[in-house]
Amino acid sequence: MLSLQQIEILQALVNRLIPPDEDVGGWEAGVGEYLFRQFETDLKHLLPLYLSGLDGLDKEAQFLHHQPFAQLSPELQDDLLTQIEAGRVSSMWLVEPRLFFRLAAEHCAEGYYSDPGQGGNKGGVSWTMIGFQVRG
Repeated sequence: MLSLQQIEILQALVNRLIPPDEDVGGWEAGVGEYLFRQFETDLKHLLPLYLSGLDGLDKEAQFLHHQPFAQLSPELQDDLLTQIEAGRVSSMWLVEPRLFFRLAAEHCAEGYYSDPGQGGNKGGVSWTMIGFQVRG
């Protein structure tokens, strides 16, 4: 499973992909819990990719900014993620950076908008935000 450092990186990543504003961000909305559940089931086969991707993200931050990703300012995190999304990296990655970014963004969105019974979208926060009402 994920180390404490990888969990910190994942939390920072989730909160940049779904940043808090007047509504809660991804981590507070339960995206982390959703991902942890999925890493034990449907995304189990992708766990090694995620572990390598989180390590690559942190190494990239260290290489460019001499700080762990989780400790960078939100602006530097966003700039770094923009570069990774485009596949422009400066350090050696063990996984394809664009693939890691695409999967992380997709799975974070799944967790944020999923049925709360899946671990994400605590209290239906994202559904309330978009005006979705559960009926019946």
